[in-house]
Amino acid sequence: MITRIWYGYATHENADRYQEVVTGEVIPGILAMSIPGFQGIELSRRTREEDVEFITIMRFRDLNAVKGFVGDDYERSHVPPHARQVLAHYDARAQHYDTLLVEEAR
Repeated sequence: MITRIWYGYATHENADRYQEVVTGEVIPGILAMSIPGFQGIELSRRTREEDVEFITIMRFRDLNAVKGFVGDDYERSHVPPHARQVLAHYDARAQHYDTLLVEEAR
């Protein structure tokens, strides 16, 4: 399994709006793509003094599944224009990790 991690940063004033865009439009759009090998997505938020940091964690079966999401340049970030409008800045590239263990609490 591959874990894809990406960071975006919003101002304090735009953080709620960015969260609404991601949860109301971006994630439903990704789910609607029905990407073979896509296994899930998480969104987390952390308020910092200077801004609000968001981390998106996606899981895929393998790199071919990631490429099915964003193309051959699979490290390229996926930030739709309406999400870019409410971000202060974001990572242009995502990081990918081989997932060695996922343990769920029982």
